[in-house]
Amino acid sequence: MIDSTGTVGPISPSERVFSLDVLRGVALLGILIMNIQSFAMIQAAYFNPTSYGDLSGINWWVWLLSHVLGDQKFMTIFSIMFGAGILIMAERVEAKGRRAASIHYRRTFWLLVIGLIHSYLLWHGDILVPYALCAAIVYLFRKRKPRTLLILGLLSLLASSLLYFLFGWSMQFWPPEAREGLMSFWAPGAETIARELAAFRGSWSDQMSQRVPTSLMFQTQVFLMWGGWRAGGLMLAGMALYRWGILTAERSSGFYRKGLIIGLLAGLTLVIFGVTQYIAHGWSLEYSFFFGQQYNYWGSLGVSFAIICAVMLVCKSGALQLLTHALSAVGRTALSNYLIQTLICITIFYGPGFGLYGHVERYGQILIVSAIWICQLILSPIWLRKFRFGPAEWLWRSLTYWKRQPMRV
Repeated sequence: MIDSTGTVGPISPSERVFSLDVLRGVALLGILIMNIQSFAMIQAAYFNPTSYGDLSGINWWVWLLSHVLGDQKFMTIFSIMFGAGILIMAERVEAKGRRAASIHYRRTFWLLVIGLIHSYLLWHGDILVPYALCAAIVYLFRKRKPRTLLILGLLSLLASSLLYFLFGWSMQFWPPEAREGLMSFWAPGAETIARELAAFRGSWSDQMSQRVPTSLMFQTQVFLMWGGWRAGGLMLAGMALYRWGILTAERSSGFYRKGLIIGLLAGLTLVIFGVTQYIAHGWSLEYSFFFGQQYNYWGSLGVSFAIICAVMLVCKSGALQLLTHALSAVGRTALSNYLIQTLICITIFYGPGFGLYGHVERYGQILIVSAIWICQLILSPIWLRKFRFGPAEWLWRSLTYWKRQPMRV
């Protein structure tokens, strides 16, 4: 990261930690399990699966497994990894007696710019903008002790839950128009659905009528109620887990086996119980939107930790080397692969691509996810044989260090 002349630069391949790259690759691919629903179906279907499309037979099982094993799990891991990455960058620069703040904030600024372009011109489900906003804040806490970081992270997560309970309780006092507005988001009527379908099946300019207000809502209301607290809290937790050696496969195999079992038992119990409560309450807005989500909100932490432990066990054992090296390559090019997923999906689902928005059921979406996974697992290692970075990583690093980075290996 700092050469013999004292010039600050990106982390070299020899400095990378294999388990971190593998885990980042797992998170990047796993995120698509849920993102595909946002690309393929109306916005409400992501939050309320009864609002659009078939939810019986194989589609029910696809939704159930996606919710139990995917929803918020891989986003959690990705946020944890992002927090660890902030700490790694800062510590390596400061270890050479240099100031890391200027690099961090340039890096964060350019991520924000990339995220804004991504969200307003391509896809409203962008995570780069909230990550950049959170990174600007959590960096200030990087020197706290691991235990303090974890406590602060959990308090941040708790803040969102308290806001949800407060808003859920206060619904009884809302004016009718406010309740109706939320209902149109949770269970839109035929006219609203038709308008959204027409927009995303139409031209790029047609899509802007839906994309711009949705992106703005996610980056303001949703960020202040949910995304900022969760992503920021998990970044702080990621710093703690990195300092404890949990993300770098430094702990014992026994530690990871216990974490895997406890995480699955605690996490799956909460998430599955939450599903039963959704069904028992008939997916009602009053229960599901504010209260029902909390089981998965917290249960996902246990499942995510179990996945982390499973990945660390594989890395420690040296098993599945072909797969782990492919995942490592995906992790090293995570930003490029994330943006490529968007380009592939908007081509498939939006006009003027194939215009399949609203036409592909959940089982078909998973087949598309599998195909994208295979392509990225095959092509990412091939790319890195010739190039140091993914194209988006190269651009991001060149802008961060304000110097054209060498691209060829």
